[in-house]
Amino acid sequence: MGKNRMTRGLLKGSLHIELKAYALIFLFLLSAVSCITQFVPVIEEEKELLVVQGLITDQHATDTIKLSKSLPLGERSAARPVSGYSVSISDNSGYLVHLNEISPGTYITPSSFSGVIGHVYTLHITSNSTPDKFTYESYPVEMKPVPPIDSIYYEKTTIVPSDGFYKGVDGCQIYLDTHDPANSCRYYRWDYTETWVFRLLFPVDNQTCWITDKSRSINIKSTVAFDEDRVSRLPVNYITNVTDRLQREYSINVNQYSLNQDEYIYWEKIQNTAVQVGGLYDLIPSSVPGNMRCIEDPTEKVLGYFSVSAVSSKRIFIKDNFEGIIYRYNDCITDTIPYIDPPGLGVSVWILFDERFAIPPFRILTDKKGCADCTVRGSNIKPAYWKDEK
Repeated sequence: MGKNRMTRGLLKGSLHIELKAYALIFLFLLSAVSCITQFVPVIEEEKELLVVQGLITDQHATDTIKLSKSLPLGERSAARPVSGYSVSISDNSGYLVHLNEISPGTYITPSSFSGVIGHVYTLHITSNSTPDKFTYESYPVEMKPVPPIDSIYYEKTTIVPSDGFYKGVDGCQIYLDTHDPANSCRYYRWDYTETWVFRLLFPVDNQTCWITDKSRSINIKSTVAFDEDRVSRLPVNYITNVTDRLQREYSINVNQYSLNQDEYIYWEKIQNTAVQVGGLYDLIPSSVPGNMRCIEDPTEKVLGYFSVSAVSSKRIFIKDNFEGIIYRYNDCITDTIPYIDPPGLGVSVWILFDERFAIPPFRILTDKKGCADCTVRGSNIKPAYWKDEK
């Protein structure tokens, strides 16, 4: 009996220790889950670096060069533009053009300037601060020709299939085809500008507007590995039902650029780092070398790339019936009141319906300005290229 009592005591003690161990493990896991913080490694960061973003083309349009300072590791604030620099572009024929600063860090070419295919261009940047006055230059870049875009087209996709009672949900995949008969443009890059029209349900003054947005992703392709310089069914943009882009009429204008091998590798490395945050140039890793250099100190890093390219463009319009597209204004109506001026309670309201001739007369109000004024989201000025709706 004494032996059994001793055994029960040992088991009880072992169970008590095991329960304490489980409790400690649980408390550790709970604290680990509830105290998750961003990890930013402690490293020896380089000083602020100059970031150069710019593209010149063969089009008769203003070209832009942007200058800013690099951001510390882990920082997600907007880029910090730098002002007061002298910026110019020269070519191999002796031509030199000076750029004007129109806003902090943004420098533009004169409207009379356009690049010439076959010419070689160099970007020159000089800081005007003293005593640290530095000169930066790009490596010479040739403007290569680019073939025209053969076609842009779209295909409906099924997001949620119809089940016989519910119509389902559609998406839209936009594709591009192009080829170069001369087999000389082996490296490509594309971007686009999209515009769509939307119309408020309510009979307000600013009822119809157009929204314009630009692509924020890197889209590149090389045909070096193929016998023929041809690109087929390149995905350009995919539109889902969680936007009202496809509700009435949509247009996309795609730009096609010719790259040299060095620039293609640059964009490929940027793409592979997956560090884009809100925009194409918002975060450039210092591990990706560009084509800029500091003349006074060749060891100083300069981030970004001075791009030189011919460009071809093509636009399509899409006006089709897509099922399941969201409507953003279902919760607009706030209140219905008799036909009197809205009460002044320190709250801004807008009139959606003005039924003064109804019996009895009434008004329908909203506390959301975007429900009564489409210019909150877009512009009520129709773009010059826009087709009239039929």
